[in-house]
Amino acid sequence: MMTDSNERAKLKVNKGSTAALGVTMCNEGINFAIAVEDGVKCSLVIFQTGSKEAILTVDFKEEDKIGSIYSVLITNLQDSRYEYTYMLDHKNYLDPYARQVIGREVWGQAVEDAKVRAAVDFEEYDWEGDKPLRIPFYEAVMYSLHVRGFTMHSSCKVRKKGTFEGILEKLPYLKELGINQVELMPAYEFDEIIPRQDNRMEYKKFDSDRHYAINYWGYTRGNYFAPKASYAYGNNCVVAFKDMVKALHKNKIEVIMEFYFQENENQNMIIDCIRYWVEEYHIDGVHINSNAAPLTAIASLPRLSHTKIMAEHFEFDKIYGSGKFPKFKNLAIYHDGYLVDARRFLKGDEEQLEHIAYRMRRNPKQCGVINYIASHNGFNLMDLVSYNAKHNEENGENNRDGSNYNYSWNCGVEGQTRRKGIVELRKKQIKNALLMLLLSQGVPSILSGDEIANSQKGNNNPYCQDNDIAWLNWNGEKQHKDILNFTKMLIHFRKNHPILHYETELKIMDYLSCGYPDLSYHGEKAWYPDFENYNRQIGVMYCGQYAKTSKGKEDDYIYIAYNMHWIEHEFALPNLPMKKKWKVIIDTSKNTEDEQKTVYRNIKVNERSIVVLVGK
Repeated sequence: MMTDSNERAKLKVNKGSTAALGVTMCNEGINFAIAVEDGVKCSLVIFQTGSKEAILTVDFKEEDKIGSIYSVLITNLQDSRYEYTYMLDHKNYLDPYARQVIGREVWGQAVEDAKVRAAVDFEEYDWEGDKPLRIPFYEAVMYSLHVRGFTMHSSCKVRKKGTFEGILEKLPYLKELGINQVELMPAYEFDEIIPRQDNRMEYKKFDSDRHYAINYWGYTRGNYFAPKASYAYGNNCVVAFKDMVKALHKNKIEVIMEFYFQENENQNMIIDCIRYWVEEYHIDGVHINSNAAPLTAIASLPRLSHTKIMAEHFEFDKIYGSGKFPKFKNLAIYHDGYLVDARRFLKGDEEQLEHIAYRMRRNPKQCGVINYIASHNGFNLMDLVSYNAKHNEENGENNRDGSNYNYSWNCGVEGQTRRKGIVELRKKQIKNALLMLLLSQGVPSILSGDEIANSQKGNNNPYCQDNDIAWLNWNGEKQHKDILNFTKMLIHFRKNHPILHYETELKIMDYLSCGYPDLSYHGEKAWYPDFENYNRQIGVMYCGQYAKTSKGKEDDYIYIAYNMHWIEHEFALPNLPMKKKWKVIIDTSKNTEDEQKTVYRNIKVNERSIVVLVGK
């Protein structure tokens, strides 16, 4: 089985174990295991780090296979780090369980298969006692970002642009913003090179002279066990990723990894992958696509019962049993439901009050709910209020790609404008959207850049735009400082008022017999909500007696008057208990926040505006 090479006399080849695929270390040596289809010749080739010459080749025989697995145990390997590849029918094949990929350290560079290898590295990492944070969903504020795009723009004054290390250079910004959960778009190893083909059905082999496009997002099949090498500033993406997680945890920020699995992906591999990232990298949770992953099996694993698992849907009866609920909610629904209803309400569509009221209070017993009004897959917030239609011409698909259902409104002019009235209206609509999102009961997810009015020039599908279109333009930090400060204030306000992010779903009942339900809806008359299809205004009151602050005191009464109509509306305010008065805290129609103004019986709310009052 062994071909002569340097140090051959020292190396010994023994029967391996099929218990775990990939490479594992045991007392006797290093075990290699791979699943291969019947009738395919398989060889394992091992190299010293950086060497072109193999130090060992193992040619497997069909009789060596157990089930579909070839395995071998190599003893007397002296170093802790090696490179290896497999040959299937004499063609290079990268181990699907590779923990690190060598050869793809440079982003956007087309590389021959023969130059890409897996790496074995068993050096211990000092976690310094780190462990996942286990922040409950009702206390989480998510921030979704693309590792490369977050710091690549020339306006981003970091040294290690486009990397895991670059995120850490922006850590002071994230802390000041107030978020405590970061979601990373695919940050595992994927091939970002897309061969441009004259015929989409035609397969073409690697050609160094051929024109290639970039898969900037990474929603494609990948080497799911390895961090993306080109997202590390140095040559060790494993250490870079662990350093990032450890530093974020020290600053009380969770790390959520997004995975895109193709529908024909091996189900056991998906489970192995998620367990591996949780155990090896201490990540706090995963966001996975429901159409490919075995969600019930993943959600039922005892090892993952404290790991956040986010997907479009779950079969809760199969996971927990009929009528049963978890003590620690680790599952979360993650889909566009909130986005669609919030966008339609924001632009003033008819028949939206019942929908948005449901989305704002949704917080079921069995799971968390991720709310977002903008995501990478569609318009970001600035473009949502600046474009009626997508503008994806730069993608090279004649503007046919990307969703046509954006529920956007350009406020009067398509695209960029200097007209003061439209600029101010767009700013107000952004504030309305952020307030709606951050004062809803579920987990608010902010798309990176929305807090500084970042624009993608109307492109709602920049999957191939590795440039200024998709990169976050940090000039907005100064140009739109008012929106940034408004976002910080909202996050702070949310955290200080537990009634706005309650542990369980509010009941719309006075179950404390205190004279007020925990949540109530109001029309222009107090206590008389009007959900008619033509109405675009509603009052929402939260009773602070149902929630305790961090100091153990009752929370305040909070009344939020939403007016998405294009005319002013007047709301009659509910009476408060003795000695309490309503004070205006936030008004999105004001460019600067006024001093807290006391209001007694009624309040007028300007067109397309939201007013928040606190009773104390």
